[in-house]
Amino acid sequence: MSSGLEHVREAAQARGLSVEFRERPAARSLPEAAELLGIPPAGIVKTLVVKRADDSYLFALVPGDRAISWPKLRAVVGVNRLKLPDPDAALAATGYERGTIVPIGSSTDWPIYADERIVGERIAMGAGAHGYSLFVEADALIAAYGATVADISQPAEER
Repeated sequence: MSSGLEHVREAAQARGLSVEFRERPAARSLPEAAELLGIPPAGIVKTLVVKRADDSYLFALVPGDRAISWPKLRAVVGVNRLKLPDPDAALAATGYERGTIVPIGSSTDWPIYADERIVGERIAMGAGAHGYSLFVEADALIAAYGATVADISQPAEER
């Protein structure tokens, strides 16, 4: 098992979180990953690292079929400016590469903002290593990290 997975497993255990890792082939998109896992796209929660104007970060957890609503997230956080960092900054802020980012075991415990639509769901998310997904009860994750639950998403734009 990859060191990233082991790190996530240990961090989850330290917080009393029960997690399941599932190996999956590489996916080119979130819908493809959902299909490989046999779940709907909304069942995969994207962990987005968001940079504040003061160079601190936060995690936004958004269902896979939705996108961040920047106005809603700024209102909940109480700031005027938020943006997505470049991949190198995201790695430096979390210890994880894009596509593997998960708040569990991040190099810094940044505040977590979870979209209200994940409450009560068993969710899949990044696992700290490529080729794996992590499954966890969203309510347990929210409780373990004291996440703020709010409406922070909007329908994803069709591509």
